[in-house]
Amino acid sequence: MSLKIAIQMDPIGPIDIDADSTFRLAEEAQSRGHSLFYYTPDQLSWREGKVIANGWPLTVKRVKGDHFELGERQTVDLAEFDVVWLRQDPPFDMGYITTTHLLERLMPETLVVNDPFWVRNCPEKLLVLQFPDLIPPTLIARDLGAIRAFKEEHGDIILKPLYGNGGAGVFRLDPNDRNLSSLHELFTGMSREPLIAQKFLPDVSAGDKRVILVDGAPVGAINRVPQPGETRSNMHVGGRAEKVELTARDREICDAIGPRLKEYGQIFVGIDVIGDYLTEINVTSPTGLQELERFDGTNAAGLIWDAIEGKRAGK
Repeated sequence: MSLKIAIQMDPIGPIDIDADSTFRLAEEAQSRGHSLFYYTPDQLSWREGKVIANGWPLTVKRVKGDHFELGERQTVDLAEFDVVWLRQDPPFDMGYITTTHLLERLMPETLVVNDPFWVRNCPEKLLVLQFPDLIPPTLIARDLGAIRAFKEEHGDIILKPLYGNGGAGVFRLDPNDRNLSSLHELFTGMSREPLIAQKFLPDVSAGDKRVILVDGAPVGAINRVPQPGETRSNMHVGGRAEKVELTARDREICDAIGPRLKEYGQIFVGIDVIGDYLTEINVTSPTGLQELERFDGTNAAGLIWDAIEGKRAGK
């Protein structure tokens, strides 16, 4: 089976080929004989009933500094492709949401991964609300009084933007902190969006586990350990990736959420687990494929393409 694959992603030039999951997905697709086409989100448009993209045929190479080759720039009708990957990074703003509306027009004839309807309706920090028994005490609010009451109840909390990513804007407010009002003023001055607060989980010092699920089933995990003196374990801000095994609790969480993810067409998902708690379900642009492959040899990119090829063959 040879598939025509279009990848909607951020500019390919600056990526780290030793860490970028989109690069690994493209590399695996290419090794299977699929053809690749690459474009950036700003080159997506809808014109007279067609979803159009301006981009380039793509060849990837695992050579630092020379990791891709582009063919001649083309304007294509994405309905002519078998698979379109929605892989640009957040922020999950109106620009991002607009791309989900446009790509949804391609379904079901073209398989869009992950399903853009459910990507739009399942932002990482909101999808977890469907599983209240699995998450730590959580508040979503903009009102300062509500946030202050939550902090008074739980003492030590994490406060962050509801639609943030990569660890940006994440603050720990311990019982002695006096900055809640100032932080609220800062956040609300920059955005009209609510904030999310969660009870601080001391287990984060041992790591924030990223569990990778393929079509609803867990295939492995990596542990992201924060630097000394740092609350955030995101690798964007210096978190260290380590080998880790799935625990019985991890599998219990995956068993609870996996069927819903499969139902929603979320083929590649990365969930975050701290201790016994689910904290996020990442469906927009999950990462961790290359780290998992280095640590335990699991070719999760291959498993993802197995799932996609199976869906295309069964169409």
